[in-house]
Formats: sequence, structure tokens, C-alpha cells
Amino acid sequence: MKFIQTVALIGASLDAALALPPSTLRRQACTSPKLRKEWSQATRAEQSSYIQAALCLATKPSRLGLSSTLYDDFARVHDILFNQIHSVAAFLPWHRYFVQVYEEALQECGYTGNAMYWDWVADSEAPASAAVWDPITGFGGNGNTTSTVWGTNCVLDGPFTGLRPVYWNNAAMPHCLLRSFTPGSPEDGVPEMLGANYSPTVMASINLETTFEGFRHNIENFPHGAVHQGVGGFVGDMGPQTSSPNDPMFFLHHTQVDRLWWLWQQQDPQTRTFAYGGLREDGSSASLDDILPMAGFAPQSTVREYMDIGSAGLCYTY
Repeated sequence: MKFIQTVALIGASLDAALALPPSTLRRQACTSPKLRKEWSQATRAEQSSYIQAALCLATKPSRLGLSSTLYDDFARVHDILFNQIHSVAAFLPWHRYFVQVYEEALQECGYTGNAMYWDWVADSEAPASAAVWDPITGFGGNGNTTSTVWGTNCVLDGPFTGLRPVYWNNAAMPHCLLRSFTPGSPEDGVPEMLGANYSPTVMASINLETTFEGFRHNIENFPHGAVHQGVGGFVGDMGPQTSSPNDPMFFLHHTQVDRLWWLWQQQDPQTRTFAYGGLREDGSSASLDDILPMAGFAPQSTVREYMDIGSAGLCYTY
């Protein structure tokens, strides 16, 4: 009789567990989430370690079997898959996965911390003055603005002045790290680096979206795109978005996009943690069971695995 009662209790417990929302079940598996910090909130030691690990990637061989480096693999994969991961449902989960792959690569280079983000919403009124551009504690600033020839808008200061990314828009074109901050027009009240497009007001409006597809479309096409263009212009690495991971700022930018998605999910976690929808590149309906392509660069994963940052496989917070 005790055995039967025990089995009944186990069965009841299992039924109760299965009745819980998937987001609740996944979050229970993560008991000590890693904290991803805003760059300016990190210690000097953390900032230095992150930058040294990013530089280290350029000394490691390609995982793709290319003659370029592990650093260049990130731009190459983004290049190859560009149409499959932009303007489609997978934009947010794919880049969440991509940031995780980068974070793990940094850790293989001796970094003991986590991915970090640049809160460009907070800095939108004066983005060119943000802490991330400091030549000592950040990523260096703008490129050479006096040049009109492609490939010579080189970043002039900071730790990445010697970097030589290999790829540019799906072609092998070795060059210095390029930036071209979009200038503002103070007399017209237009802030630098297209900051008005990622202001608190803009994000508040986007956060009113109640569907995944509505949120995805608006954050990708407005703040996300404006930051790329604001940093890279037309001749900088962040500008032509296919090879934009050439600039290490790409990952702080996309960690911020990931954070904003998470904050949107947290407005209604029971509904939004696994809220997903929209179209694939071929126009068919997207599914949580879709594969996130990585061109052989990282293990095969599904969208479902990258919806909840509180899951055991991700286990981080902001």
C-alpha cells in the first residue's frame, strides 16, 4: 500500500510540474545566474581582461579552417548567414546564441568574466562621449575623419589600433579597424551618432509592443540599425552590417539588444519568455523548433534553447 501511495505521490508531483509554464521549469534549473554588466560598471581589471581576451582571439587559428583567425571567424559567420538572421524571427535568438559563443571564446582566452553591454539608451544624448570609447578603459574612439578613401578611416587610439580584420562584406579585404561616427547637427537639435533613434522615448514606445514579432521588428529596424550606422557610418566596420563583428563593439551592442529583449520578456514572463513568431527567410512561419544556423562554427541548437536566459544552458542575468 505504501508503495502505491508513493507512486501516486510521484505521479501527482510530475503532473503538477508538467502543468507549470515552461519558463518556470527552465528558470528553476539555473540557481546561480552570471551577471552581465554595463561596461562603465565593470572594474578596471574586468575591462582590461575583456579587452586582452578580445585581442587574443586574433592570435588563434580559425575554427572554420580558413587562413584567417578565430577573431575573423565571427565576422565571416555573420557574413555568410546574414539573410537568414536579419529581418526574420530568428534575429533575436540567433544573436543571443552568437554572443554566448563569443563569451565562451573570450573565456578560452583567459577571460574569467561574462559578456558586457553598452547601454546606448542611457548614452543616447551624447553617445560619442560614452565610457566605451575611452582609449585607456574602453575600445578607443572614432576613426580618421579627415580621410575620404575607404580603408583609411582607421581607429586612431585605444587597444585595437593594430587590429587587421580580414573580411569586408563577404570579401577578403584586410584593413585596419574602421569607424566613422555619424556627426550630429546641434543647430537643428539632431544628436550625434543618430542618438535620437535609440533614446529612452523610442525604447519606451517599442516596449509597448505586445507581440514578439512587433517587438523584434521595431528594435531591429530602429535602435539596432541606428547604432550600427551611428558608429560605422558608411565606411566603418559597424556600418555595413554583414561584416560588423569586425568591430569588438558589435558584441557590447548586441548584448544590449539581448538585454532589452530580456527586459521586454520580463514585463510578462509567463507569456513572453517563449513568445515567438514571424517568418523565416523563405517566407514560411517560424517555430521554436527551428535550427539556429552557425555554419559549422558552433553546435547545432534550436530557437527554444535560446528563449530563456534563466535556463540551465544560459544561466545569466542583467
